[in-house]
Amino acid sequence: MIVRIMGEGQVKLADSHFAELNALDDELLTEMESGDGPGFRATLTALLDKVRELGTPLPDDSLEPSELILPAPEASLEEVRELLSDDGLIPG
Repeated sequence: MIVRIMGEGQVKLADSHFAELNALDDELLTEMESGDGPGFRATLTALLDKVRELGTPLPDDSLEPSELILPAPEASLEEVRELLSDDGLIPG
């Protein structure tokens, strides 16, 4: 799966990593619903760091269709709220 982090670029990520990422996504959703700003920031950072760690960066000149788009690291709680579906940032 190709994942884009807004403002950074794309990474190729094996589907086998999504269970681990979904756990962070669920935590992020809970923090957003409760308005936990510091928790939200820490979990968003952890989620993006995990995507970077597990994914293989694509070349900057590569323009593959992204199957998943994640917010930029500096995105606010309100900006991320606009990106969410009922499943969170990561479907499933």
